[in-house]
Amino acid sequence: MSGADVTLLLLGLLFGAFALRSTLRLLRVLALLRRGERVEGRCAARRRVDRGPGMERRFATEYVFAFRTREGEDVEFTDQAPGLFGFEVGAPIRVTYDPAAPAKRATVAGPGAWWPLLAPAVFALGLGLLTLVLLYGFAAVRGWV
Repeated sequence: MSGADVTLLLLGLLFGAFALRSTLRLLRVLALLRRGERVEGRCAARRRVDRGPGMERRFATEYVFAFRTREGEDVEFTDQAPGLFGFEVGAPIRVTYDPAAPAKRATVAGPGAWWPLLAPAVFALGLGLLTLVLLYGFAAVRGWV
């Protein structure tokens, strides 16, 4: 194998792994929206997170949401911002959670807050297409197509 085909193969596999990860997140959120409990919650905090040196966008905004389960348990979790322009601390939001594990499986995705659903869908579609192009390029360089 030459350097070009190895590069195409490795990049295709890398982007494919990221596409798969985004697809799995999308499927988890969709399953949660179908079967989860819905309650009113609120945005508990918005904080800047340092993602480490060398990152293009070193600092990211992380949103913490809080809600009370129907059993009375107070839960906080992080999720993507409900929209492109963020969210104010204290603002009400609908939360969907899994009653079996509310602290591990909860989301703010749904009517009025589609970004946590759209973001993984856009990434999965874009990275999936890029993966197909790279792997097709690999097959073309190898003379298979």
